[in-house]
Amino acid sequence: MHRKGIYLFLCVLGVVLPYWQIVPWISQNGWNTAFFFRLLFANGVSGACVLDVLVTSAIVVVFIVVEGKRLGMRLIWLPLVGLPALGVPFALPMFLYLRERTLEGTATAGS
Repeated sequence: MHRKGIYLFLCVLGVVLPYWQIVPWISQNGWNTAFFFRLLFANGVSGACVLDVLVTSAIVVVFIVVEGKRLGMRLIWLPLVGLPALGVPFALPMFLYLRERTLEGTATAGS
């Protein structure tokens, strides 16, 4: 399997697996955001995981913007919009897929 295919597979997996957990929770508890955020920081372990994801998200945004501009990538908005909507497991592999596509186009144009 080529890198682009792997990135797309990881992108799908990055949406399916988290939603596999959150959809049943939402169907049971509704859109109770106060309860949701209370659970996110219910203990040190879950709070550390949340902060880890937030810092990683900031790093991913910087990487997407800097690398996307450097390569003149199109559709750079897709992983940036996907990040808050679907999370890092969607945004990063989607960006890497788009990056591979751009690099392939550059290599083809340079030949």
